[in-house]
Amino acid sequence: MTRHTTVLVVGAGPCGLAMAAQLRRLGVDVTVVDAESRPHTGSRAILLWPPVREVLDELGLAEDAARAAVRPAALHYHLGSGGSARVPLGASDLPLVLPQERTGQLLAKALADRGTTVEWGTRVSRITPTADSVRATLTRDADGTEEIEADWLIGADGLHSSIREALGIEFSGARFPATFLLAEGRITRTAAPGGPGAADNGNLSTQEIHYFLARTGVALLAPLPSGEFRLSGAVPTGTGATAEHAQALLDERGPGGLRFTEVRSVALFSSEERVAHTLRSGRCFLVGDAAHVHSPIGGQGLNLGIPDTRNLAWKLAGVVHGRLRPSVLDSYDPERRAVIAQTLEATGRMARQAVAGRVAGHVRNLTWKLLQVTGVLTRAYAPMLAGWRSHYPDVLFGPPGTKQRTERSRPRPGTRDPRWTPRATDELAGRFQLFTHGDPAGPLAARAAELTADLPDVVAHIPSDGGQEHFVLLRPDGYVAASGGADDLSRAAERLASLVPALPSGTPAGEGRSR
Repeated sequence: MTRHTTVLVVGAGPCGLAMAAQLRRLGVDVTVVDAESRPHTGSRAILLWPPVREVLDELGLAEDAARAAVRPAALHYHLGSGGSARVPLGASDLPLVLPQERTGQLLAKALADRGTTVEWGTRVSRITPTADSVRATLTRDADGTEEIEADWLIGADGLHSSIREALGIEFSGARFPATFLLAEGRITRTAAPGGPGAADNGNLSTQEIHYFLARTGVALLAPLPSGEFRLSGAVPTGTGATAEHAQALLDERGPGGLRFTEVRSVALFSSEERVAHTLRSGRCFLVGDAAHVHSPIGGQGLNLGIPDTRNLAWKLAGVVHGRLRPSVLDSYDPERRAVIAQTLEATGRMARQAVAGRVAGHVRNLTWKLLQVTGVLTRAYAPMLAGWRSHYPDVLFGPPGTKQRTERSRPRPGTRDPRWTPRATDELAGRFQLFTHGDPAGPLAARAAELTADLPDVVAHIPSDGGQEHFVLLRPDGYVAASGGADDLSRAAERLASLVPALPSGTPAGEGRSR
C-alpha cells in the first residue's frame, strides 16, 4: 500500500529540520527522511545570525539556543601591521556561536514536539513527479522498500543532493582555489604576546570573534560554548590535518604566546561556489546546500539556507490550506536567487581578501583601518553579515517595471529592517502583520480595519498614540511587503487580495478558509 504525505522532506540536516518544523507549526502534515543512520555530529556551521535566530524564536527555541551558545560582543580584526578594527555587535546584529550538532538537536526537538520524528536510514531511490503529486520509493537497509506519494517534495539533502540529480537540475559553479585548515580544541596562554596581533592583544577575549590579518594570511579564532576555540585559515599546499600544523598556523598568524593544550579535531577542507539552475521543478523544491553552496567565510551557510525554508514554508502552507493561490510559489525562486547572488558576492569578496598576497594584504589592512575610522564597519558591515542588507525583488506586490513612491515607501518593499519584525506567536504564524501609526480614528486606521476584516490572514497592530500616519506591512517571513500612507495601503490590499483564492459566492468575508 502506498503511503501518503502532504510534504516529503528529504534530508534531516538543520535546513531540512527547520523546513519540517515550520510546516508542522503551520499545521501541515510532513514526513522527513534521511539516508544516514543517525544525525551528523561535530560543530560544522557555528554562526547563527539574526535570520536563523528569528526562526528559532518562532519555533520556541530562542531561550534554549541562547543558553547553550556564546554571544560574542564584537568582531575583532587584528591587523598585521599593528592596531585593530573592532566591530561592536548590537542587539539587532548579534549572532550566536552554537555548534551545528546542537542546532540540529534543538530543531529535531521542535519537530518531535509537533508530532514528527525523522526516519533515519531511509534513502529516496527514485522519484516520479506528476502534475498532482510526487511518487517516491523509500529504501531502508532493514526492511526493504516502500512507496510514498507526496503532494510536495523538498530536497534538503545537501551538496551532493540526490533529489537535485534525479530532477536533472544543473549545479553550476566552481571550486574556490584554496584549501582551509580547521582545528578545534583548548588553547592556553603560555607567554606574553609577540605575534602579528601583539600590539593590541595582551588578553585574548573569549567574548569576541577574532580575525588575524597577518602578512602570511588570515586566521579565524572563535570561542566555542564548550570553552574550546575554533581556528581556521587558508593554508599552503602540503599542509597536513595534524595538531602540529594547527599549532603552526596559530603561531604564524595569531597574537603569539598561545598554545593548543588539546586538539579535539583537525581537518582540511575546500569550498565551492555553486547554484542550482532552478530552485523549483513542478512540485519539488530545493533548499540549503542542495540549492547553493559558497565559501564559509563570514559564517553565512545556515544563514542563507534556513531563510530558504522560512521563505517557502508560509507560502507552501498557505497553498496547502487553500488560503493562497498556487501562483505564490512562483516567487520562491526569484526571491531566494536574488539573495543567493547577494550572499555569494559578499562571501566571495571576503574569501578573496582572506587569501590575498602580501601587497594586496597590505592594501586590505589599510582599507580596514579606514573603514574603522569612518564608522562604516559598524554602520554597514555588521548589518550586512547580520542579514539586514539582503533584499528581494518586489515580485509579489509590485508588477515588473513599477516602483512605489520612494518618499513614502520606508522601509522599502523587499527589504528587512530590525525596527520592523513580525511578532513570533503561534497565533500569528503564517500571517501578514500590519503595523500602523497615526490617529487611531483616522483614515489609515479605518482602512487597516477594513483590510483585516476582508482578509483574515492579515493581523493589524494599531497603536493608540498619534504621529504622522504611515504603515508597514510585513510578510510572514519578516520581509517588508508594502509601506506608505492610506493610498498605498489600498493598493497593497488589492495586491494581497490577488494572492487569495476567490471564495464561493455568498460566503461572508473572513470565513471559508482554514487556518
